[in-house]
Amino acid sequence: MTKTARITGFGSYLPKKVLSNQDLEKMVETSDEWIVTRTGMKERRIAGAEEFTSDMGVMAAKEAMKKANIEADSIDLILVATLTPDHIFPSTACLIQKSLGASHAAAMDMQAACTGYLYAMSLAKAQIEAGLCNNVLIVASEKLSSIVNYNDRNTCILFGDGASACVVSSTGSGYAIDNVQIGSDGNQAELLIQPAGGSKQPASIQTVEQGKHFIHMEGKEVFKHAVRRMESAAQQSLDKAGLSKEDVDYLVPHQANIRIIEAIARRFDLPMEKVFLTIHKYGNTSASSVGIALDELIDTKDIKEGANILLVAFGAGLTWGASVIRKMDS
Repeated sequence: MTKTARITGFGSYLPKKVLSNQDLEKMVETSDEWIVTRTGMKERRIAGAEEFTSDMGVMAAKEAMKKANIEADSIDLILVATLTPDHIFPSTACLIQKSLGASHAAAMDMQAACTGYLYAMSLAKAQIEAGLCNNVLIVASEKLSSIVNYNDRNTCILFGDGASACVVSSTGSGYAIDNVQIGSDGNQAELLIQPAGGSKQPASIQTVEQGKHFIHMEGKEVFKHAVRRMESAAQQSLDKAGLSKEDVDYLVPHQANIRIIEAIARRFDLPMEKVFLTIHKYGNTSASSVGIALDELIDTKDIKEGANILLVAFGAGLTWGASVIRKMDS
């Protein structure tokens, strides 16, 4: 009998410090009205100087494990989705494993930018349904403030810090992962990139002075690709699940830009009441974005058995993905 991968617990963590649009007005030439109109963002959270990607990930993971009623020694695999790891190596996953005391778990990082949560879900589902693992912990955590140029008004208004997590298991009640559709297009890699810090442009005085360790983005081009790719992935996921757009109870999109989100909703004839938003509070938290919104949705809404939640994301790479998860009791 084929096992069904299901999410049995969700968690998230947001730093305490709030960076509002009014704060940004004092830092760069922008305004609250300009930011809200173009992005839907009003504020975002910023991690403390001694608060790192692994720390935030541990907090989200503990919440997810508590909700899933699972102990650390029952975790078989830890997958961490991040583009802001504590170190290039060792992996942030290994640091989280140590902090959790998950001594029986294998651990690794994976990098698919803002689509990381869904990429990790795809791998976790495969591991569970192949019988290789019984419990996989997914952590998506980002300290984007460490690579944001707060002199660049086009990017500094967009990003915030935060973490999300979930436990994917072979048994228990929760949300069945019906399918995960993922894709990529490396031909568009230059549209959203951190140019230096890797082997192609190792850190040097010159790369630091030239600002090449910050996020660089061609916003208009990214927007065009995002809408098209997210729509396609979402449709593929619905088709794979044998569902139509009328069967979608909630859409949880990557929280990148309100205009992108509204465009996706229109393509699927979804009223905004069915679209769960956190963008106004947290901005774009990259890999952790979908998971943070999903955790808040589950906590704040009365989700009925059999309800279908459509997840969709898009990020640098370019990468994209979508998934349908379904509320189940057992």
